[in-house]
Amino acid sequence: MDDNQEASSTKRLWGARFKSEPSAALKALSRSEPSFFRLAPYDLAGSRAHARELQRAGVLDANELAQLLACVDEVEHAFVAGDLHPIEADEDVHTFLERVLTQRLGPIGGKLRAGRSRNDQAANDLKLYLRDKARTLATAIGDVQAALVAQAEQHIDTLSTGFTHLQPAQPIVFAHHLMAHAQAIGRNVDRLIDWDRRSARSPLGAAALAGSAICRSPELSAAELGYDASCENSIDAVAARDHVCEFLFITSMLAVELSRLSEEVVLWSSRQFQWVVLDDGYCTGSSIMPQKKNPDIAELSRGKAGRLIGNLVSMLSALKSLPLAYNRDLAEDKSAAFDSIDTLSLVLPAMAGMIRTMRVDVDQLRRHAPLGFTLATEVADWLALSGVPFSEAHEITGALVKFCEAQDIELGALTPAMLAEVDARLTPEVLKHLTLEAAIGARTGQGGTAPARVAEQIARLKAVLDKQAAWAADYRGPRC
Repeated sequence: MDDNQEASSTKRLWGARFKSEPSAALKALSRSEPSFFRLAPYDLAGSRAHARELQRAGVLDANELAQLLACVDEVEHAFVAGDLHPIEADEDVHTFLERVLTQRLGPIGGKLRAGRSRNDQAANDLKLYLRDKARTLATAIGDVQAALVAQAEQHIDTLSTGFTHLQPAQPIVFAHHLMAHAQAIGRNVDRLIDWDRRSARSPLGAAALAGSAICRSPELSAAELGYDASCENSIDAVAARDHVCEFLFITSMLAVELSRLSEEVVLWSSRQFQWVVLDDGYCTGSSIMPQKKNPDIAELSRGKAGRLIGNLVSMLSALKSLPLAYNRDLAEDKSAAFDSIDTLSLVLPAMAGMIRTMRVDVDQLRRHAPLGFTLATEVADWLALSGVPFSEAHEITGALVKFCEAQDIELGALTPAMLAEVDARLTPEVLKHLTLEAAIGARTGQGGTAPARVAEQIARLKAVLDKQAAWAADYRGPRC
């Protein structure tokens, strides 16, 4: 029988006790969104494990198992190749695949439904998908980090302005600033690894909610699918979606970190800053103003953050009042997860390319570094180290800045006579501390901006990137 026969040949998985056909409105609302059918390879992976469990239970004999597994492989190959598609009457991925397997195998295909429910199937399909895509995301995040690291390695000695409140604060090396973004973005890989540890429990065997009277070795199916174990509680197995919410938090947090980096790229590439020049391949122009070169990747990425935050809020809202166990509200998990993953699959490569190809204007950064009295803290620190209480040192330094403002000079232009005019404790000795190199070189503590410390930070992060890549590659579950 042809796989794409008319809708009338499709049998619902749930309609036996109903006297009439579902309304057109119900069918329209109940049918899965087209994007949900991407779960087919994961559903088939679960079917392989379930089929072996059915043989252990005596529902399938060895010959039937072999036929079923061979057919599952054929169906997966056809689906991935684009030769097999759901039809209008396929309510969801489970209906679609059961229809195809039954058409090809007859009664053997129908046996596969024994001992399981769409409830544990749905939970398993999405969990397998998310565990797989967590590795894909980790790899793409690593590419953004690697781009930041590559830029940072070129600018360990590039002097720059550090900001608080978007006001010039203290001098730093530009590599230190870039690495701050790399560290923050990379923590989301740590979160994915930690999330995966909590999520590595299989829902298969929970059936509708009470567990299966047929499939009684869920731990074996769990091992086959790359899980660490099966779920402890069958009700929790089908009703829980905290792992989806946690995944969505990670994607939204990542989007927020990328948005913060994007905002700075927008500033750095502006005419007012002129710190970086973005590659033409990662910018667009204006339809009316020929001179424009717009940082669209940064702006689009910044805008996507709100969308991913919305996906998290949407899923939390869907969960907040649900009684145990399964409710159809939980189908919202796929819409939110798929959209967040699809969005990041576009944003991450674009961000990595933009950062990797941008050119930094070293001279412009150095010109800006001392402006706005960024060396003022050096004066206060020097006074404190000389025995002046910091509260007094702060007042003296403030008076010195006020003096410079009145003279329209920066701190580096002060003379011994000017220092003495402000306060007798400001001896000429302080002048040797009022250079960018001295200020940066003094920050030698762990995590500081001294070039030697930044170089060590870069080396450590490169080792972390190797570990992240190894985690992403070392996955025992299905990858589709």
